Amino acid sequence: VVVDGRCTVKASFHKGLKRTKYTICIDPKMAFGTGHHQTTTLMIRLLLGMQKTLVDKQVMDLGCGTGVLAILAAKMKALAPVHAIDIDPTAVRSAQENARKNRVGDKVKVLCGDASLLQAGKYDIILANINRNILLADMSQYAACMHKGSELLMSGFYVEDIPVIREKAESLG
Repeated sequence: VVVDGRCTVKASFHKGLKRTKYTICIDPKMAFGTGHHQTTTLMIRLLLGMQKTLVDKQVMDLGCGTGVLAILAAKMKALAPVHAIDIDPTAVRSAQENARKNRVGDKVKVLCGDASLLQAGKYDIILANINRNILLADMSQYAACMHKGSELLMSGFYVEDIPVIREKAESLG
């Protein structure tokens, strides 16, 4: 998958692809997130659009799957460590392995658990590519971990869900 000609997400067996500024190698296994899903591509595109504002920012990747978003944030010089959380132990192992494979293992910290692991007031940017129900259930925890000027980037829901998600976000400031 090549996003905006600037980021390539590929498996190690893909050879001869055009080089881009950011290349992320994710070998498909049992964790979600090879870059093929539209929501992942959207989140990559959003991160690429934050090139200058991402530098030295504390980033959290919720529902990290293979770790592709956390790895990209680390490669884009977000403040180390970029934090990543997933409830699936297989995904956590995959994200840790992929961070090492992409030479950012020391810049990405992956934890197994849910939004209760978030640290209050800590994050400049929260990436949440999950689903509507989880986003709504955990959004108050996201808000508690943000400070004035923080950004919450969300994907993984339908267009029809935007009003209820927006209402919840606005109710939490």
